[in-house]
Amino acid sequence: MLKALQRFLTLTFIAFLVLFLLLQGFLYWRGRDNMPPGTTIAGVDVSGMTAEETAVAIQKQYSQPVIIYYNDERIELSPLETGFSLNLDGMISKAQAQMAEQDIWMGYLRFVLGRPLAPLGIEPLEPIQVDLEAAHDEFALRQQIATIGSFIDQPALPPRIDETTGTFADGSPGYVADVEASLPDVTAALYKPEKREARLVILDQPAPEFDINFLADSIQKQLDAFSGVGSIFIMDLQTGEEISINADAAISGLSILKIMIFVEAYRTFDGSPNEYVAGLLYDTAVKSSNFGANLLLHEIAGESNTYRGADLLTESMHRLGLVNTFMAVPYDATAPATRRSTYVTPANSEPDLLMNPDTAMQTTAEEMGSFLSMLYYCSQGGGALLAVYPNDLTPAECQEVIDLMVLNDEGNLIRFGVPEDVPVSHKHGWDLVTHGDAGIVLSPGGAYVIVEYLSLPAGDSGDWLSHDITFPILREISRTVYNYFNPDNPNLEDPQHRAEREAIVREEAAAKAAEEAAAEAAANGEVIEDGTGTAVPTPTIDPNTTGG
Repeated sequence: MLKALQRFLTLTFIAFLVLFLLLQGFLYWRGRDNMPPGTTIAGVDVSGMTAEETAVAIQKQYSQPVIIYYNDERIELSPLETGFSLNLDGMISKAQAQMAEQDIWMGYLRFVLGRPLAPLGIEPLEPIQVDLEAAHDEFALRQQIATIGSFIDQPALPPRIDETTGTFADGSPGYVADVEASLPDVTAALYKPEKREARLVILDQPAPEFDINFLADSIQKQLDAFSGVGSIFIMDLQTGEEISINADAAISGLSILKIMIFVEAYRTFDGSPNEYVAGLLYDTAVKSSNFGANLLLHEIAGESNTYRGADLLTESMHRLGLVNTFMAVPYDATAPATRRSTYVTPANSEPDLLMNPDTAMQTTAEEMGSFLSMLYYCSQGGGALLAVYPNDLTPAECQEVIDLMVLNDEGNLIRFGVPEDVPVSHKHGWDLVTHGDAGIVLSPGGAYVIVEYLSLPAGDSGDWLSHDITFPILREISRTVYNYFNPDNPNLEDPQHRAEREAIVREEAAAKAAEEAAAEAAANGEVIEDGTGTAVPTPTIDPNTTGG
């Protein structure tokens, strides 16, 4: 009975085993096309999956957003936005090719046992592994990183100018994402099936320096508001740094050229000027007298020959390297047919002139500024003037010229941009189409040269330039430059307010002078009438709006 039971149980076990193996064989055969256990494609476990399920699983894994950290900020980046794509067909085909190479019975045993075969003494099958095959658009990825940065970056801020007060504020530090340096880490995260995270490389930016280039940008913005042409030259007399905006363009000499006449006249003096010449210097510098300037040319020529003086002036400027500066015809004169009426220079030989320079006398803002710097350095005991004319000039004489031009309280362009107590050694000048001023500002924050012109452009049909437009711009440029050199003690007064205030003072002084003249005339029994019996003062010219 026991043997019969044992036999029954054995047969039953065998029957169940056969049925189990047959069932497993059926299941194995039916799933023969499924991925074997341990199969990974692109780092994703796809064991037992069909080709379709495998494609879905891999696609799902790599569709997960990449987490990008910008410092503490967490941003999700969709792979689709980078043009990321998977070669699913290629990867699955490679897995299927490896499956086809495997022994069918070994695969069956592996399927049945569901574990490595090494404990049974059977060499296990190598698990199928297929590397990731994918691509992305690197330009699109760069753009995405840059876009993230643009929203979170805090770039360093440059110095700023307050348009109301004309004062400057220091810049501030900041930080920005380094797109190129961040690209490798973000790219690596894009190709990972898990832990798809990356950190952007962040660059700290120091506050931009408060330098002369910022001043140049500020001046250019002011010139952009002018419909004509601006020509500007600035020089820091401590460092030699320069700003040059159209400063090499040929421009009319105007009364500003009288600065060079002063220096040339001093070269002819044996000691201090006599009373007569001192009067000419004063009238020319302070009253912008053209007659006085021409008489100074006589002093330069050593004879009563204005044209000879103009020629010697031009030769001297060229000897100093100022090749674009000349005076062919003296002030208020017409050149006779027997002599030249102009010079050809590199500046006026340009095919497209920016302005309409006077053919009789010309310079450039740069050469005028360079000459002023020579004058300043001469007063300090050095520079080109003393090098070229060591026996004709002394530092004291150069200082006398500077002091002379400080007395010029007319042509208030540069002057109205600086505080009243700051000396400005300058000479203004303008004609119908060009307005300008050039000088040395002896400011607490350091001496500097400023030369500024505004002009109608070449070919402009207009025949005059309104000082109501140009003067406020030139004055504000002067204030901007002053405040750059004196950031700790800026000029806060609006130049227009200064102009209006001084105009009132001048009008009151003129009215008082007229009253005194009328009173003196009455005391002497004289009467100045306007036809109605009312005493009339002699007309005066407002030096804020006139020049030579």
